[in-house]
Amino acid sequence: MYDIEKIRGDFPILNRKINGQPLSYLDNGASAQKPQVVIDAITRAYSDEYSNVHRGLHYLSNLMTEKYENTRQIVQRFLSAEHEDEIILTSGTTEGINLVSYAWAANMLKAGDEILVSVLEHHANIVPWHFLRERLGIVIKWVDCDQNGALDPQAVIDAMSPKTKLVAITQMSNVTGTKVDVKTICHAAREQGIATLVDGSQGAVHGPVDVQEIGCDFYPITGHKLYGPSGSGAIYIRAERQSEMRPFIGGGDMIDTVSKEGITYAKPPLKFEAGTPGIVSTIGMGVALDYLMNIGMDKIAAHEAEIGQYAAMKLNALDWLHIQGQAHNKGAIFSFTMDGAHAHDISTVLDKKGVAVRAGSHCAMPLMQHFSISASCRASFGMYNTHAEVDRLVSALELCHDFFA
Repeated sequence: MYDIEKIRGDFPILNRKINGQPLSYLDNGASAQKPQVVIDAITRAYSDEYSNVHRGLHYLSNLMTEKYENTRQIVQRFLSAEHEDEIILTSGTTEGINLVSYAWAANMLKAGDEILVSVLEHHANIVPWHFLRERLGIVIKWVDCDQNGALDPQAVIDAMSPKTKLVAITQMSNVTGTKVDVKTICHAAREQGIATLVDGSQGAVHGPVDVQEIGCDFYPITGHKLYGPSGSGAIYIRAERQSEMRPFIGGGDMIDTVSKEGITYAKPPLKFEAGTPGIVSTIGMGVALDYLMNIGMDKIAAHEAEIGQYAAMKLNALDWLHIQGQAHNKGAIFSFTMDGAHAHDISTVLDKKGVAVRAGSHCAMPLMQHFSISASCRASFGMYNTHAEVDRLVSALELCHDFFA
């Protein structure tokens, strides 16, 4: 059983009203709301338990260190990683991908080497590679999606060449909801000795993940989209790749010894975790992941698939609404435009009805260019959304169309 009312009751913000209307929060692709159990854990950590980690022998330091490191174990289970030390705790996916860029790619790649990406990527999986293009002469090679927003894994495989050193691909588009067959891509890349990074920012939210089955080398996630705090995240880095990496940031906690003459590094994962981390945010992320796993990621995926099918039926019936991306088996994310109304205008009208959606380029300008648009609205559904909220979205869109028509 998937008790949607009980789950909604776990999120206090869902009880509030916006402009006198019940809140229909459909901006989960940007950031998800937080259950009370996460809010309580954060409050308790700051009010009753706080201390720095790894550096003290007193009770509070030991307590926070235990909770902090427990999150690493939780992430290991959540991603089905083989080893706990393959989990590096970060501030989110953006830091995780930059870690790979600076600590691995800048160390292993040279001018003329290729990094293969798709047009579906979020800027977080584009900009760090442009840094390498600017500084080292790395070549970024692009693979387009089709007119429905689908990405053919064979097209990615065919684009691989002897110069390809890294394939950096999203598991799920944050704009269209397109699901990518990353397993097929990663296994093909490994056969050719090519490293793989799978952006799990969206994919990890909407269903079970097994990084060993996927076969990737790097898999970053971000806590705030997983119903946890902002400023939290993690990245899975396969043990073999860690040996090819140099530290990203230097400071406390990532060293073994420091002298006037030189330094030696701590073993991974601490080697890549310099300074005082986001202790409480990380603990909150662990609580959020436990919350998700207790419900069951397969059950969450089934609920969202059903909501997505209902939303697709209702939205496709609006013949004046232009939906970008209609790939088969897409997730419950819908980007759309409307003739005669800018995305910002649509979002403003929807907000008056308590419907929260995103408007803009969604940090995916190459994909906007691919669809020949500058901006769109995006309704992205999560574990707590309902059929009634789909109906409110449709009703608000009809009002918006009538107004601008």
